[in-house]
Amino acid sequence: MLCITLLVIITVFIILTANKLFLGLFVKERVELLKLSNSFEKLSMNDEGLKAQNKILEGSVQEIIALYDITKDICKTLDEEKILAIFLDRMSKYIKVDSCKFIKSDEELKSYEHDMVLPLNIDKIKIGYLAARNVKEEDKEKFNILAQQFLVGMKRSLLYQKVQELAITDGLTQLFSRRYFLERFEEELKRSRKFKLVLSFLMIDIDRFKEFNDRYGHLVGDAILREVSKTIKANTRQVDFMGRYGGEELSVVLTDTDKKHACYAAERIRAAVESELIHVYDEDLKATISIGISSFPDDALEVKTLIEKADKAMYQAKQQGRNRVC
Repeated sequence: MLCITLLVIITVFIILTANKLFLGLFVKERVELLKLSNSFEKLSMNDEGLKAQNKILEGSVQEIIALYDITKDICKTLDEEKILAIFLDRMSKYIKVDSCKFIKSDEELKSYEHDMVLPLNIDKIKIGYLAARNVKEEDKEKFNILAQQFLVGMKRSLLYQKVQELAITDGLTQLFSRRYFLERFEEELKRSRKFKLVLSFLMIDIDRFKEFNDRYGHLVGDAILREVSKTIKANTRQVDFMGRYGGEELSVVLTDTDKKHACYAAERIRAAVESELIHVYDEDLKATISIGISSFPDDALEVKTLIEKADKAMYQAKQQGRNRVC
């Protein structure tokens, strides 16, 4: 009997001990579970926060992309005024300012000294400023981005202008190239014919140019050609135009000028070149020119014939001793 009782007590003790151990494990697992649950909730909250932040960031990125997208519209034209008009129109969709101007002179910039002004540089050369009045603080970064897009458009425009200038200008003399000069000559002759006006054409050749090249070298010859071109240009009107016809031959169209007044103009040009002292490297040189004249409509009605007659008159001036007008 005692043995049975003892067995029962031991059994109960084992059960109680097991229950206690189980309860301890259960409580411990419960605590761990609660911790995991809290961690999950925190992660869920962080995830929601990250999603919200990502949404805000995505919106900002899309807005910045939209700001850069105006470049496509700006680059549809190469005209400076149209570029500015497109820029101002697109800018108004993103930020509000009282006014915005593209300013080229420092003098005009003074009226914007209390406003937002961005200098615009292309290859370290300042082309002007973009000035805006009353830009909000939160819009300043957007304005900077937009200004860069305007600069891209202006860079394309200026590059196009440079290419055009190279296409129509002789690199050495900075006069019109022969091809472009002849195009302008044809246009001017058509205008003169239409409005019953007169014009005159000068063919000019630098006397003994080959001797300069042979004696001093081609660099000196180029310098003489360049300086003579400057002198001739300085002694013509703004309405007249010049070209490098070929080699050391230069040509001038005197608009609305008859032969009598063309002779006065040619003589003025000849005298100016003769009196000019040309300093080239270590040399002080003098050059002279011979000029042939033809006039419309007295001498010819077509460009080709006017050129031929002026060329013939120029060679006549050479034969008569050079440094003269025929």
